Order: sequence, then structure tokens, then C-alpha cells
Amino acid sequence: MEDTKNVEAFYEEYDEWARLDRHRVEFEITKRYLSRYITKSSRILDIGGGPGRYSIYLTQAGHRVVLLDLTKKHIEIANQKAQEFGVELEVALHGSALALDSYNLGEFDVVLIMGPLYHLTSHEDRVKVVEDTLKRLKPGGIIFASFISAYAPAVDLIKAYPEDLKDPHQLLKYLENGTNKANEGFTDAYFMKPQEARGFMQGFGLTELAFVGVEGLAATVESRLNQLPQEAFEKWIDVLYQLSQDEHLFGSCEHYLYIGKR
Repeated sequence: MEDTKNVEAFYEEYDEWARLDRHRVEFEITKRYLSRYITKSSRILDIGGGPGRYSIYLTQAGHRVVLLDLTKKHIEIANQKAQEFGVELEVALHGSALALDSYNLGEFDVVLIMGPLYHLTSHEDRVKVVEDTLKRLKPGGIIFASFISAYAPAVDLIKAYPEDLKDPHQLLKYLENGTNKANEGFTDAYFMKPQEARGFMQGFGLTELAFVGVEGLAATVESRLNQLPQEAFEKWIDVLYQLSQDEHLFGSCEHYLYIGKR
């Protein structure tokens, strides 16, 4: 079992709550899929849910949500933000996705693992997280799992810092081996091509409901979309949502979202 101290330390210093203000397309497309597939009042386990952006959104929609996150600061922010939004999480726990057996949480209608799988560089640990997660999912329950694309480092650099490209091989290596270490920027992470992410989840005997390229065509121009009036922004979200399962666009995305049924 790998050490997750680098990941925890990174997020203690990083403003994850504000990240989804900058990456509005990711937030809005993901919320649409949550609303599409969580169709009844549900008990939801949000594993690695950060400071609770999705937990709070789902609680506002009438669901009961247990939030678990590796970073203590995130739990503090989640409790504070829940109070600000006038909602109450069932509980917000500081803990690791690799230690789910430590918590007597019962069963859930829905589980989210929209963070842990791309911060575990070991295949065995990624398998363990999914297997342990599925033990807490009721038969017929829904699982949402997120992945960072192996193309994301190139997408991120070309949209924000194109002048900083010094070693093309270093950038393209993620297409051969998705492992990223903390001393290479970001923090410990594992980036996947779409077929690897999809194949990984298919190995757990789930019924695939959707596999989504989250940002699609918007990945390199999201800052311009963010500046649009709300009505125009929402029209683009409509377009991006309709295109989000188009396999021809998967390589342009920074995140993938798998939705399956147990």
C-alpha cells in the first residue's frame, strides 16, 4: 500500500474549492451526470470528495451524503461551507480511500470515487479502492469514478503556458507511462488514456451506463467560456454535454468520468 503523504500535503496548500470556479465546465458537466443518474433520494458516499463541492450539491438536491477525504483542511472547509449553504452532511470524515475497512459506514445507493483513482500510482491500490468501494454499494447501486487523462499535461500546458515547453519527450511520456511523481510537478498521480480507464472499470463486473470525456472541445478555451454571460455559457454547456460521450473527442479532455451499475 503506497504512502499518500505527498498527496495530503499538496492539498493542504492547494485551494481545491476554488479550482471548480476556474474549471466551470468540469463542474457543470459532472453535475449534469450526477443529476441524470441519481434519480431518487439516495444515501451517497463521496470518497476523496475534497472540500465537498459535489457533496454539498447533492445534499442540496435532497440526498444524504457521507464525505471522506484524505486532507484534514478539506473536511474543515466542507463543514464550514455546508453551514454557509444551509445544509448538513451526514458526516464528514478525515481518512483514506485505502482504509475504508476502518469505517463502519453501512451501505449506500451511490458511491463517488472522483479523486482517489488518479492519485494512486499503484495498480494494486487502485483495484483495492474500487473493490472496497463496491463492498459498500448496494446491489443495483451506481458508482461514479473519475480519471485524469494522459493527454491532460499537454492540454494544460498548451492552454496556459505554451512558452514553457522545453522537453517534448517529458510531456509525451504520459502516453507511455501515466505515472507522475510529486517532484515532477503537481503531486503523485496516474494519468490514463480513455481505453485504459474504461477497461479498468470494466474489470469489476459492472454494467457501464456512461463513459464521459468531461471537458471535450472546451478544454483549451475554458477561460474564454468563463467570461461569457451566464446564458451564453449555459448554451455551450448544453453543446458540450451532448458531445461528452463522443469517443472522437476523448483525447482533447483532461478528465474522464465512468458511471456504472452494480
